[in-house]
Amino acid sequence: MVLVCAFYINLPITSTLASELVQSFGNPAFSGNGYSNHVLSVDQLQEQRKQKKIDDAKSAAAAAERAAKNTTINKFIANVESRIYANLSKQLVDNMFGTSCDSSTTTCPTSGTSTVEGATIYWVKDTTTEIITLTITDENGNVTSMSVPIGDFVF
Repeated sequence: MVLVCAFYINLPITSTLASELVQSFGNPAFSGNGYSNHVLSVDQLQEQRKQKKIDDAKSAAAAAERAAKNTTINKFIANVESRIYANLSKQLVDNMFGTSCDSSTTTCPTSGTSTVEGATIYWVKDTTTEIITLTITDENGNVTSMSVPIGDFVF
């Protein structure tokens, strides 16, 4: 006796689709898509780097200048200069208000002129109105005037 077995396999039929492979570049510099935006972005980055270098150079120069002014000798010179100007202004005020008049003649000056660093300082005391007028003319010709009533400064 002969036994015969038959098996049937049902496989689904599928179709395969294919398309052409195309190489494309993602970088706009190569593909051309979005190239103008790419160029603008690169240009902005370059300008920002240039500006940062300029700002860093200015900052370094300012720091060097501050360091130079902050040396001990420069502090000393600034302090002496300040004291000299304070003493000159004290002498000017003493003459203007008559606190250091010449004791031998018992007269006080009614005007005075001085030049400091190109600026002319002129003061005049009007004894009838009791007003002192101080006029400062700088080297560029700019004029600053102050009027001070004498009677208001009694302590």
